Amino acid sequence: MRVEIWSDIACPWCYVGKARFEKALRDFPYRDDVEVVHRSFELDPGRAKGDVQPVITMLTKKYGMSAAQAEAGEDNLGAQAAAEGLDYRTRGRDHGSTFDMHRLLHFAKEQGRQEQLLDLLYRANFAEERSVFDDDERLVELAVAAGLEASAVRAVLADAEAYADDVRADEREAAQLGASGVPFFELDRAYGVSGAQPAEVFAQALTQAYGERPPLEIVDGGEDAGACGPDGCAVPQR
Repeated sequence: MRVEIWSDIACPWCYVGKARFEKALRDFPYRDDVEVVHRSFELDPGRAKGDVQPVITMLTKKYGMSAAQAEAGEDNLGAQAAAEGLDYRTRGRDHGSTFDMHRLLHFAKEQGRQEQLLDLLYRANFAEERSVFDDDERLVELAVAAGLEASAVRAVLADAEAYADDVRADEREAAQLGASGVPFFELDRAYGVSGAQPAEVFAQALTQAYGERPPLEIVDGGEDAGACGPDGCAVPQR
C-alpha cells in the first residue's frame, strides 16, 4: 500500500501530523507493506527567497489576528507538539520561502535520504534557534547531516531550476486532488485524510485502506510459462 503525504516545512501541523501518522504506522501490523512518499506543497508559494519575517508578524498580517492571538496559537501548537514528544519554540521563530527546501527534498529522494532530511528540516525550523530561511549554508549543513554530499547540495541550491519542476508537479497534483491545505494524506489514491488527525484516525484509515485493496489476480501462462519454486525450476521437455 502506498501513502502519499503533501506537506510544507513551514507548516506546524505538518510537523505534528507526521509524528501522529508515524505513531499509527508503528503499530500497524502490516507496516512493512506500506510505502510512504513525501510530496511538496508550499503554503506561501509567492514569497521571495529573501523575504523573511518573524512568525508572529506573519500571522498578524496574513490572518488579521492580534499579536496576543498569534502568541496564544503558538502556545497551543507548542503543547500539541510536546504531546507527541516534539520540541517546539513558541517564540523567536521566523518564516520564509520553502521552495529551495522542497527542491533539496526531491534531490534527497533520489539519494534515498529524503526522510532523514525532512526530519532535520522540521526540527531545525520548529525547535532550533538558527534560521533555515536566511542562509543557504544552514541548508547545506542539514543536508550533509542527512547523508548528502555538500558539493552536490550547493550545486542544487545554485541552480534555481534544479528539481523545480518536481516541486511544481507535486503542487499541481495536490490541486487536482482537491487539497487546499496540508498536511494531506492519500492512501492508495482511494482514501484521503486531511490535517494532523489523532493517531487513532490514521490507524483506522490504514486498516480500512489496506483491507479494501483489490485481491491480486494471477494470470496463468499455462505450461509454457517457466517458473522456479522450492522444489527447483521447471525445465521444458522437448
